[in-house]
Amino acid sequence: MHILYNQPAEAYSTFRLHNTLSEVILIDELSDLAAVNTEHPPVIIGEGSNTVFLASQDRPLLRFLAKSRTITAENKQHVELHVEAGHNWHELVTWAVAQQLWGLENLALIPGSVGAAPVQNIGAYGVEFSDVCSYVDFYDWTERKIRRLDNKACQFAYRDSIFKQQLQGKGIIVAVGLVLNRESKPVVSYPGLDTLPVPASLQQIYQQVIAIRQAKLPDYKVIANCGSFFKNPVISKAQYQLLQSSFAKIPGFIVEGGIKVPAAWLIDQAGFKGYKQDNVGCYEHQPLVLVNFGGADGPALLALVRLIRQQVQALFQIMLDPEVRLLDSNGQHYVES
Repeated sequence: MHILYNQPAEAYSTFRLHNTLSEVILIDELSDLAAVNTEHPPVIIGEGSNTVFLASQDRPLLRFLAKSRTITAENKQHVELHVEAGHNWHELVTWAVAQQLWGLENLALIPGSVGAAPVQNIGAYGVEFSDVCSYVDFYDWTERKIRRLDNKACQFAYRDSIFKQQLQGKGIIVAVGLVLNRESKPVVSYPGLDTLPVPASLQQIYQQVIAIRQAKLPDYKVIANCGSFFKNPVISKAQYQLLQSSFAKIPGFIVEGGIKVPAAWLIDQAGFKGYKQDNVGCYEHQPLVLVNFGGADGPALLALVRLIRQQVQALFQIMLDPEVRLLDSNGQHYVES
């Protein structure tokens, strides 16, 4: 265990607002979790690609760094993996593709750690983490032991899980179990992948996903950002049909619970593509990505978030919800009313 004090927040969030983290705990051994003060549990962080520190942090933050990857079972059809939470997600995807294992290729180039993947059930191009997850190992602060939650117990939903709900702040994800396929199982119906040859190879899908993401999304190492800032809203079929009468080209995808409308399209129609104010703005090629042009602060970001939400609400009667985790000075999740 290593404890660092008064750390620059820019090193722990890819949005890089200039704040200070009072205490950062780095742990790379499971046994060290027993020493964590659970009367005032720390805020859990990963690689910072989905976290924005709106202000300097008073609460300790904890990052679990263990990153082993183990094949626990295999046969002609499947390979079962146990991967510790500190493993980099894209490195895992790249390894799986090199091993000719299907299931993760559509999730290539998503930044962050493996431990962050279950929290918001990461997804892209027709695939979600829940599609390949068999279990999540969760170290419970109260019980001081690991609980293994199977796929159903994780309560996965669109950008949601039990780890964002009932178990938020109650412990830390230390590992996940994945089941990957040896047999070809391409998912290429999503726009951008539907132009691939049939049947598409594992490598072709992997490379195409990377190419699409690099064309649309800014590199956070160059332009500070946390990727897609808002969730794609799901509205009723009746509301979607009503919107179609005014916006004939509004895109929509049938999902469980209704019609999913791309937030990027809504924000674009509201006139925010390339918009900039007070050193924050919407990326010129993808308005769903909010960026820090340098020198931005929490109030400036929140002002832009409010403006986007208000304009989209006024135009479409749809309220956008942030996908990015916004933390106030006490490490609490900031929620716009």
